[in-house]
Amino acid sequence: MKFSNKFILGTKGRMTQVFDEKGVVSAATLISAAPMTVTQVKTKEKDGYEAVQIGMGTRAPKNINAPQKGHLKDLPNARTMREFPSPAGESGEAKRGDTMDISVFVPGDIVTVSAISKGKGFQGVVKRHGFHGGPRSHGQKNKERAPGSIGGGGRAGGRVVKGMRMAGRMGGERITVENLRVLQVDVENNAMLISGAIPGRPGTLVEIRAK
Repeated sequence: MKFSNKFILGTKGRMTQVFDEKGVVSAATLISAAPMTVTQVKTKEKDGYEAVQIGMGTRAPKNINAPQKGHLKDLPNARTMREFPSPAGESGEAKRGDTMDISVFVPGDIVTVSAISKGKGFQGVVKRHGFHGGPRSHGQKNKERAPGSIGGGGRAGGRVVKGMRMAGRMGGERITVENLRVLQVDVENNAMLISGAIPGRPGTLVEIRAK
């Protein structure tokens, strides 16, 4: 598929190291991306904005409801679908049913990667927000990792102000990392290496967009 706005869906793999021609080592993350299908093309006239929706993977027909079956009529039963905004006038380059793969990227491309970070569960303020904690001695008792005061009666009318950093669920959020570089592309094996670390655990769905 010929489309100037480059993007794909993939799954995060393991991390490794890559040496360049000068012997400089770089941390890299392996991404696997099987061929994808364009499931919908949204236009300004019909939908109010321009975007391209692509689907990846397959799902058993028994696991797809009626609206999805209608949406994917005459197309593979995609397991995952994501929508990527396209610049004005470019959505027309893609057609429903077109196939795209990892070959849209070449080594040296600068990309933006989005994924869901690892879930950490309920965590305290030291781990969640980087608080230093209280003193470990001099009469202090069982308060090494306590948050301290969250606001006295004379502050903001005796209430807890919005945005107060406190303990709570950590991780499991959509994280976007920009300015990563494509190091290698293996079209035959549907794999690519991207510099640096990417959010999430191995197997996490990642969205990769050209910068």
